[in-house]
Amino acid sequence: MNGPHDMGGMQGMGPIPIEPDEPVFHSEWEAKVFAMSFATFCNFFPVDETRHASERMPPGDYLNSAYYERWLYALELLLTEHNLVTPAEIEHRIAELAQGE
Repeated sequence: MNGPHDMGGMQGMGPIPIEPDEPVFHSEWEAKVFAMSFATFCNFFPVDETRHASERMPPGDYLNSAYYERWLYALELLLTEHNLVTPAEIEHRIAELAQGE
């Protein structure tokens, strides 16, 4: 396996920024993604399957995504692959949230 998720220790990628007193979640949406993902680990798919799903994110997207954006990608992918929701249902909900509903 040789992808963007396996870059630990690679040279030339620049320093890893360390945020002093970093909060657990930077935004409320991150906490929600964490909660939804954690609930699904216990009930629908194991953490290893979730990790594999995040590793299937296109490399450019993976490198440009924040930590919980990868979790959200994996959650949406697994929910649709396991036929728990459809991509159309996800898009519909995103549209609702964008309108403030």
